[in-house]
Amino acid sequence: MNLRNLLTLIIISAGVMCGSAQTISTKHAHRAAHQQQLANAKLRMDKNVIQDFIKNDIGRREDAVANPDKLSSESAAMINDLLSEAKNHLGKRYRSGAKGPNAFDCSGFSSYVYRQFGYSLGASSRDQFNQGEPVDKNKLRAGDLVFFTGRNRNRGVGHVGIVVSADNDKGTFKFIHASTSQGIKVDSSDGYYTHRYLGARRLITE
Repeated sequence: MNLRNLLTLIIISAGVMCGSAQTISTKHAHRAAHQQQLANAKLRMDKNVIQDFIKNDIGRREDAVANPDKLSSESAAMINDLLSEAKNHLGKRYRSGAKGPNAFDCSGFSSYVYRQFGYSLGASSRDQFNQGEPVDKNKLRAGDLVFFTGRNRNRGVGHVGIVVSADNDKGTFKFIHASTSQGIKVDSSDGYYTHRYLGARRLITE
């Protein structure tokens, strides 16, 4: 191989190497640009997610201020399940001091039902009257505990039931409880004269 041919070969080889290096460099640049595009898209997505979260959170807070007694969907579902549990015991007999599941007294019934959902209530209606938040009679809702005097109407707290439904415009409600004469049953406040109404307490608050 003469000198001219050798120089030609060297020049061609150098050109190929430069072309290869340029191709590799171009690929790196393209990959870096693509990664940057993905990062920017993810950042925009993250900002949108954050903005949506803040918007929804503000909406929930404003709704809570405007509707302080409004329940979350989880709590509403819990109350429905709680009332279903209570109604499963309809017709079971009353027995003083009984805590279920085959027989109940009034406080034994309310504590048994609430215990199935993680709430610990006192052993007596008087104890339970000191639990939860006080509720006005015209703001009752399903799941609230309602309290009455005992059979001797001159005495203090002696009976408890669980609100099934309430008509707050009329100030009346229906409640499920352990009746001494008929066991577990649903009664209406406007036709319930055995005991005098004393107040209500709310355990499921949000």
